[in-house]
Amino acid sequence: MGKKVVIIGAGFGGLALGIRLRAVGLDVTILDKQAYPGGQAQPLRQGGYRFDMGPSLLTAPELVEELFEIAGRDRRAYLSWEKLDPFYRVYFWDGSYIDYTDDAEQMKAQLSRFSDHDARAYAAFMERSRAFYQAVIEEGLGRRPFTLRELLRFLPKALRLEALRSAYGLAAKFFKDERSRFIFSFHPLFIGGDPFRAPAVYQMIPYLEKAGGVWYVRGGMHGLAQGLAQLFTDIGGRLLLRTEARRIHTRGGRVVAVQTDNGDIPADVVVSNADFFHTYFTLLDKEALPTLARWRLRQYQYGMSAFLIYAGLSRTYPETLPHHTIVLGPRYRGLVGDIFRRKVLPEDFSLYVHAPTRTDGSWAPPGGESLYILSPVANLQSGISWADMAPRYQEAILTSLQQRLLDGLEGTIHTLSIYTPEDFLRERNCTWGSPWGIEPRLTQTANLRPPNKSHWIKGLYLVGTNTHPGAGVPGVILSAAATAQAILQDVGLSEPVRVPAPTYE
Repeated sequence: MGKKVVIIGAGFGGLALGIRLRAVGLDVTILDKQAYPGGQAQPLRQGGYRFDMGPSLLTAPELVEELFEIAGRDRRAYLSWEKLDPFYRVYFWDGSYIDYTDDAEQMKAQLSRFSDHDARAYAAFMERSRAFYQAVIEEGLGRRPFTLRELLRFLPKALRLEALRSAYGLAAKFFKDERSRFIFSFHPLFIGGDPFRAPAVYQMIPYLEKAGGVWYVRGGMHGLAQGLAQLFTDIGGRLLLRTEARRIHTRGGRVVAVQTDNGDIPADVVVSNADFFHTYFTLLDKEALPTLARWRLRQYQYGMSAFLIYAGLSRTYPETLPHHTIVLGPRYRGLVGDIFRRKVLPEDFSLYVHAPTRTDGSWAPPGGESLYILSPVANLQSGISWADMAPRYQEAILTSLQQRLLDGLEGTIHTLSIYTPEDFLRERNCTWGSPWGIEPRLTQTANLRPPNKSHWIKGLYLVGTNTHPGAGVPGVILSAAATAQAILQDVGLSEPVRVPAPTYE
């Protein structure tokens, strides 16, 4: 039981892995250069307003519940959440909108306004989505290392389900109206992917939402991170914040320690929840990796980035903005192509707007609104200078929202901050400023992603966005299960057993 584990990065993947490993008695230290746990889920407070800076919704809450069961603790003593209805509203380019929900009859009624055919197709599409969900979640493909053997075993089913089509291609097979095709193909964007080349297996997300709901965590996603961090330390884990990993030391091809400004931390196992490129090319000594490995690791392609506005308003927009809103521009395929392929900054844009004050008024002063506005943009391979472009782009977004949905918006702004791709690179070590990391395309999925266990350095593992199964909060929590399995097999321990939580009066 004397194995020492150091996890670099206190994001959701790192925290979930730390809980799993600590639950079987390993000596686990998690360190992070930021002041708060959560990775991308950092908090922002300004002028009496609060914001989640990164993820803003919880799906598959059973994956979080599982961590508390493994630790033998009652989740309700740490976290509370409530289901949202609708999950989100989607405003289309023609002024129409749909309130996306898990109620099949409501969805069919709304889709019938677009197309009777699409309303009839809804059930068949969701059945296909359920089949993907069953393979990834229920049958466990997402929670164990994805080997070549696993791929060969899954491939016949994948071909039968048309999993190798693009997400958009599968949606287009079922639906005729372009609005319906958007609703049931955009989900790869939630994990930094291009719907026109992300494989259809990611179409499991609509059923995942339907089966488990979309939830608001009290305190936001930063509150979720705080709850997991508290659980980790309560069961004996050590969490070191404001402690940056500077180097992973190796000897004879095996990890031996992690260097920080406060000294070296000895380690038998090192797990990186940091960006994988940063891990292999900055944290490791150059001579630790063979030339072929360095070449192979440079071949991975990174996904999109984001431009974010955090605006504290002196009024609210309850009729226009539910908790989550998507506002679409006039183009879908063309805009996605500009972001992922051409890597340019177009004149038009589509937006995601998070208004947590719709559910919880504590996010803003009385009568105010706390808005998080996200515009998908190309990563820093675009060559865009955000120091020059940010003011103009910010103004264009706010003007568009004011004209389309939020009358008088600019006159209500009390506080405002922005976060650009350059900030993701500088503050969070995200290669090319991409917070979602490696793009989830067919050639970078399953065993074609960087593996949970390093091929080249003994004792080095990955968890989180860049490894199997991929980005998004459910994805990185599942990656923790896969990485834990690899580690525990190597150190000769069994996986943690889920035990009934104690009753709290």
